[in-house]
Amino acid sequence: MEGKIALEEHWESPDFSATGSHDFTDAQYFGAVQKRLQEFDKRIQDMNKNGIETSILSLTQPGIEGITDPERAIKLAKQMNDYIAEHALSKYPHRFKALAALPLQDPKAAGDELERAVNELGFSGALINGYSNIGDENTAQYLDEPQVWPFWERVEKLGVPVYLHPRIPLPNQQRIYEGYEGLLGSAWGFGVETAMHAIRLILSGLFDRYPNLTIILGHLGEGLPFTLPRVEHRLRHQRAETHGNHQKAPMEYLRNNFYLTTSGVFRTQALLDTLLEVGADRILFSVDYPYESMEEISLSFDSCPISENDRLKIGSENAKKLFQLDSVKVEK
Repeated sequence: MEGKIALEEHWESPDFSATGSHDFTDAQYFGAVQKRLQEFDKRIQDMNKNGIETSILSLTQPGIEGITDPERAIKLAKQMNDYIAEHALSKYPHRFKALAALPLQDPKAAGDELERAVNELGFSGALINGYSNIGDENTAQYLDEPQVWPFWERVEKLGVPVYLHPRIPLPNQQRIYEGYEGLLGSAWGFGVETAMHAIRLILSGLFDRYPNLTIILGHLGEGLPFTLPRVEHRLRHQRAETHGNHQKAPMEYLRNNFYLTTSGVFRTQALLDTLLEVGADRILFSVDYPYESMEEISLSFDSCPISENDRLKIGSENAKKLFQLDSVKVEK
C-alpha cells in the first residue's frame, strides 16, 4: 500500500542519549538502532521503498521521563523539541511530523511545553514514555494521579492525542525478571507495564472528567483487546472501592478514547482479533522504527487478509483524520 502514515517512529539527538540501559539487547543490533535514531535522509529512503508517506517522530524511551531532576527535565524537553523541529520538521515538512517530549515531572510545565510545541512548532500531539521519575529512579509518578489531571485538562483543550509509550519496570520491581532479563523490555515488560498504566487511566475516571481525551497505544494495544474483557468481567465481583471511579465499562473507554497501532506486530491473527474488538476506525499503522524494520512490517500489513477499505483506513485515513493531515505528493 502506498501513502501509509506511521506514528511510533523514534529519534534521538547526538548530544542526548535517551535510550538508557539496554544490557539485555544484542550489542550489534543496538548499535545499528542508535545510528538510525539520529539520521533522517536514510529514513526517508526507507520510507520511499516501503510506501510510507509520512512518519510522525517521537523521542525514544525513556526520554524526558527518565530524568529525575524536574528542572533539568523541563530544560531538556524544550531543547529536544526545538531540535527535532529544526532538523526534521523544517527541513522535510512533507515527510515528518512530530510528537512532543514533555517534562511530566512538573505537570504544569508539561502543559506549557505541549502548548508551545503545538501552537508554535506545529507538533501533532505528545508521546509520553510511561511513568515519570521524580527524585530517584525508583520513584514513579503515573498519569492518572491527581496532580497530573490539570495537565490532561490542557490536553483536552488543545485537542491533540497523546501516545502512551512503554518503559521497563521500576528497578525495585524487577525481581521476577532475574535470570530472564531479556524479558524486561519490548519482549514482555514493556507491554505489561503499559497495559497496566492504561488500565489505571481507564479506571480512574479520567475519561469521564475529560471525555474528549484521546490516547494512543502501540503494539495492538499492549494486549488489552485480548485481556481487558476479562478484567471487565471479573471487576463485577470486586468491591467498587477497589477499582477506581469509572462510570462506564472498561471496554467502552478502549473503544472510544483510545487508538491502537500496529507497531512491532506482524501477526495477522492478532490484527484480526483487534479489528473484531475495537473496529477498523480505531487502528493505525505504525512501524516502531528503527527498533523494527519498515520493510518487514510493511510487507506484513500490505499483504494481510483484510478488506482494502480497512487497509486504507488503518494505513492512512484514520491518521489523517486524527492528526488533521493533508495528503502530499511524496518526493522520491
